[in-house]
Amino acid sequence: MISKINKKGAIEMSMTTIVTIVLVVVTLVLALVLIRTIFTTSTGAVEQIDSAIQDQINKLFTSEGKNIAIYPASQTINIKRGDTPKGFAFSIMNPSTDTANFSYTVTANDPTSIASCGSTFTKEKAEAYLLNGAGTFSLGGSAQLDLAKLVRFNVPATSPACTVVYNLQVTGGLTTSADIFVTFV
Repeated sequence: MISKINKKGAIEMSMTTIVTIVLVVVTLVLALVLIRTIFTTSTGAVEQIDSAIQDQINKLFTSEGKNIAIYPASQTINIKRGDTPKGFAFSIMNPSTDTANFSYTVTANDPTSIASCGSTFTKEKAEAYLLNGAGTFSLGGSAQLDLAKLVRFNVPATSPACTVVYNLQVTGGLTTSADIFVTFV
């Protein structure tokens, strides 16, 4: 009679152990997915401007004290080849007290990064991926864009996997530029 109770207790103990192990593994996997999502979001490309991105850009203005803010702040983005067009967002703050007209252009500017994409990949091909690589806008004195500008890339699936350095040049009430590192994955 005592041995039946011990066997029953052993079976219950092993079932509890298995359930505990399964729960721990599931929790670990969920935690790893969450961490991966957090870290890949920082270099992820932007599909559209929403209030969260606009808030991040506003924080960049206040924390850095610059006249240009780019999101993602790392200025490094990964774009999956053949995926929907994605890119980066930027905003400008007019340092003048007068209304000013601004223009911006995005160009592929680093021949060594273009060369790393292969001998047939040219600056013209890199710039052909840009959907809205230039534009103009007007800003009131000491104002910033209400809605950040979005520069997107349409990267075909046949594109080589490599990194191209693009240069954002803003002219008008101020002249400034920034490099954006775009990796086609």
